[in-house]
Amino acid sequence: MTMPYVSRLPGIDLAYEFLEGEGPVVMFCPGYASDMQGTKALTLEEWCRANKRAMLRFDYAGHGQSAGVFTENGIGDWAADAEHVLDQTAPGRDVLLVGSSMGGWISLLLGPRLGERLRGMVLIAPAPDFTESLLERELTAEQAETLERTGVVYQPSEYGDPLPFSLTLVRRSTGYLVMKSQIGVTCPVRILHGMQDASVPWQLSLKLVERLAAGDVQLIYIKEGDHRLSAPDDLILLTQTVGSLLVENGG
Repeated sequence: MTMPYVSRLPGIDLAYEFLEGEGPVVMFCPGYASDMQGTKALTLEEWCRANKRAMLRFDYAGHGQSAGVFTENGIGDWAADAEHVLDQTAPGRDVLLVGSSMGGWISLLLGPRLGERLRGMVLIAPAPDFTESLLERELTAEQAETLERTGVVYQPSEYGDPLPFSLTLVRRSTGYLVMKSQIGVTCPVRILHGMQDASVPWQLSLKLVERLAAGDVQLIYIKEGDHRLSAPDDLILLTQTVGSLLVENGG
C-alpha cells in the first residue's frame, strides 16, 4: 500500500495513516525523534480498529517517512505539521489527542486551537518546554559552545544512538513555551508518567496539572514505569485510559 502524504510547505510532504471509524478521531502525536511506527502508536491503532474508532497517526517533518531535515525544525514547525495533517484528513471532526513526550507539548499547543472539537487529551510522560527545562540545563559549557559554533550537539540516549539537538530547535521553540502561565486546555486530561523516567522527571507532570485550566485532570504515576511506557501493562493502561475517556465524554 502506498503511503499517503499531505504537503504543508513546498517539498515538505508529511506521511500519515488514517483509520476510518466512529466517534472523535484519536490522534497520536509522537515524541522527539520518534515516529508513527512506534509501539504505542501501533497499539492504539490496533485498539481503534478492534473498537471501530477513527485514528490518525503521522510523522513530523524530518521524522520517519516525512520529508524535511530533522535539525532544521523546531516545536512551532512540528505543531504546525500536526494541525495541518489533522485539518487535511479530518476537517471539522472532534478529536481526542494522545501525545507522547514531546508529543505532549505538541498536544498542549494544538489543543486550544481546536476549541470545542477537542474532546479529551491523554499525555504520556509529557515534556512541555523540554528545550528550556531539560536540554539547556543539561548542557556542559563545552556542549553549549559546540551548539553555538556548529549548530548541533549530540546527547546520549538510553534507547539507541545519541540524539541531535539543534540551535534551530532551541531558537524556534522559545515562542512556544507553555509552562510559564496557565495553559488554555479545558477538556478532560489524563496524564500517565513512569516514576523511573530518566528522560523527563515525573515531578514535571505534577507542575503541569497546576498549569492546566481544565478541572477534570487525572495524573497516574506508574511506579516501575520508564519514559517510554511501552511494557505490556503500560500499553493496557494506555488503551483503557483512551477508551474510558471516549466513553465518559460521549465519544
